[in-house]
Order: sequence, then C-alpha cells, then structure tokens
Amino acid sequence: MTRPFRFGIVAAPDGGPDQWRKTVLRAAELGYSAILMPDGLQLLSPFPSLAMAASIADIRVGTFVAAAPLRTPRQAAWEAHSLTVLTDGRFEFGIGTGRPGTDRMAEELGLPYGSGKERRDQIRETLDQLEQLDGDRHTPVMLAAGGPRSLALAAARADIVSIAKSALTPRDEVIGLAAELRALAGARADDIELALNLFAAGEGDLPPWTKRATGADPAELQKTDSLMLLPGTPQQMADELQRRRDSFGASYISVNANYLEDLAPVVELLDGR
Repeated sequence: MTRPFRFGIVAAPDGGPDQWRKTVLRAAELGYSAILMPDGLQLLSPFPSLAMAASIADIRVGTFVAAAPLRTPRQAAWEAHSLTVLTDGRFEFGIGTGRPGTDRMAEELGLPYGSGKERRDQIRETLDQLEQLDGDRHTPVMLAAGGPRSLALAAARADIVSIAKSALTPRDEVIGLAAELRALAGARADDIELALNLFAAGEGDLPPWTKRATGADPAELQKTDSLMLLPGTPQQMADELQRRRDSFGASYISVNANYLEDLAPVVELLDGR
C-alpha cells in the first residue's frame, strides 16, 4: 500500500518559550503535520514541551524518541496517555532503547540501564501499560528498529517504524530491512507507516557540526548518497522522496528544525499526495 506523504520537524525548546512558540507556529504555517522532540537530560523534558506545542497550534506532536531507561514503564505510559488525552489524540509516542550516553543519564536518575533484552522488555511493558491506560483510545506508537529483535518488536507493536541504522547505511540495506519488517508484520504490514528522518535538505553546505550529529564526515555522507541527506532543488528533492517511497515505502518524512524552511517547498509539493 502506498501511503500519502506527511512531514514533521525534529526540534527542541532550547531557545526558551518564545523561540519554541515561533518554531511551532512556523512549522504549522508551512504545512508540517508534526513537531517531534528528542529525549535526554541535556534538554527540557519532552512531555511538557510537547503539551505546550500542541496548545500553540493545531499540529501533531511526538517523542522522537523517548528513551525507555529514563523512566519506569508505568511512568512513561502515564506521561504518554496524559498527552494523548490532553491533545485530543494528536500525540505519537516514539520510544526506543536509548542512544549512546543514555546509560549515564539513567545512572544520574538512579535507574537501571539494563541489557538490550531488558530494555526491549521495558518497551513491551510500557506499551502494555499504555494500552491499559488508553482503554478505548489508541496512542500511535513509533519504534526505531534496525536489528532483528527490534524489527520483530516493531513488526508486532508499532504503528510507525523508523529504520534505525547509521548515516552511512547503503540504500539497498535499508530496502532489505523494510522488506524484512513487512514480512515479520504479516497481516499488519499495511498498517505500519514507515518514517525517514533527514539530517539536512536543500542546496546549502552542511554545517560544521555534521560529524558530531551524524557520526560521519560531510564529504563521506555526500559520497555515499546517505539517506539522511536530501540535496537539490525543491523539485529534485520531491522526486527523490517519491523514489524512496517507491523503493522502500518511506512516507512520513521528518527533518532537523534547522532545515525547516529548506524543506518547506517540498512539503507544499508532496504533503497528502
């Protein structure tokens, strides 16, 4: 099934409430459908930040993604359910096992980090708790998946899946992982929306902090045709996103908030199509 495109931005209120308000309003004005916020102790908490965003504009909000080790399953489910209720169903609960450095954050909070299996089990328990709290409601769940076990979990439980691989992962490998996800999902395959996060878009040069953010040199990213990049004119970018959707099904496109304006013409060309 070919899903219509929708677009989100990945942002955080690191400039304070006025900057956050401007970012949210501008994203909504440009036609983006979602504000997605990362998780980590270096940032403000995503849950109240997203509650504020949802009150500013008629836009979806989501964690991208909440780190399971930073909260107990019951606490994470409680926060997610609360946002689903308060946003009248406009919240998407992204949850994962944690990025590098999450182990230190969990220790700071006095929480166990656990093995890979224990962290996946924590996600399962969180989703079980969320289903109980939601009752007749349903909070859409986004899972990031790259390995066999996380792909199986996503195939069984996620509404939205982001293929979690390095910035230098070849396109053919991503296509294969998407096919594996659909095979594991079986009858659920058409119910899963595939997400793709972009680090940069447009015709400008990559910023000097690219390597810190992606783990790869800018020249290497460009040389390997990284799927985290979307270079070109608006029409070239739109054409390339349609090729990516045709080849592995990605239709939910998010971009770093620094490229909010750069991707906006593509949102106008493709949103809902």
